[in-house]
Amino acid sequence: MAAEGKVTGQSQEQFLLLAKAARGAALASLIHQVLEAPGIYVFGELLDMPAVRELADSEFSPVFRLLTIFAYGTYADYLAEAANLPPLTEAQKNKLRHLSVVTLAAKIKCIPYSVLLEQLQLKNVRQLEDLVIEAVYADVLRGSLDQRNQRLEVDYSIGRDIRREELSTISRTLQEWCQGCEVVLSGIEEQVSRANQHKEQQLALKQQIESEVANLKKTIKPLAPTSARRARKLPKPKGSEAVRRFGLNQTSWISLHNWEGQFKEP
Repeated sequence: MAAEGKVTGQSQEQFLLLAKAARGAALASLIHQVLEAPGIYVFGELLDMPAVRELADSEFSPVFRLLTIFAYGTYADYLAEAANLPPLTEAQKNKLRHLSVVTLAAKIKCIPYSVLLEQLQLKNVRQLEDLVIEAVYADVLRGSLDQRNQRLEVDYSIGRDIRREELSTISRTLQEWCQGCEVVLSGIEEQVSRANQHKEQQLALKQQIESEVANLKKTIKPLAPTSARRARKLPKPKGSEAVRRFGLNQTSWISLHNWEGQFKEP
């Protein structure tokens, strides 16, 4: 594909150089060669040449009109004026059909076979699929043929020449697109700002909680030994015989022992 594109570029430059020096019938013949040459699908530079534009007011005006159809039109446009235009070779027909598919792809990404058959004036699906495959190999478009649903799914197509009167519409569309991008960018910046604020709040809350936990640890730590001493059980008295004699259980003895200790002299 890369090698083919390089050859195409060289061929187009050669045709443009030849067109600068050609006039009249020689220039009309050269235009026919350009329309038939494989790989050349843009004709704006050729149309902008003064010598080519002079053909519009000469006896070769049909050739000039044919060139404009290849630049901006479709195969259906050619058929509508075929009586006043030069006949097409098979290579020219296929090229104009490729360009017609490109025009449709700019409007519809999934093109039904029925639309293609009508616009390209092909007899059956086999011819249509062969034409599309040929266009793919020429790197005019990329996509897939959905035979089950009878449609062409286009992923990519080349750009066609643009009329001067269409430039204002394109400029307005680009301006609207830029404005839409600015609105989206503004919304993203606002969301980022909210996310940063939420992050700062969460960090502040985390620091506050960690500080409170640290203070609680400092408060609880000195109290731990005292609590442990209070929770420690007293040893079982050794004089179990005396306990049994007076009918006291262990709990009573401990209570009595503590009670006696309160009146112990200092």
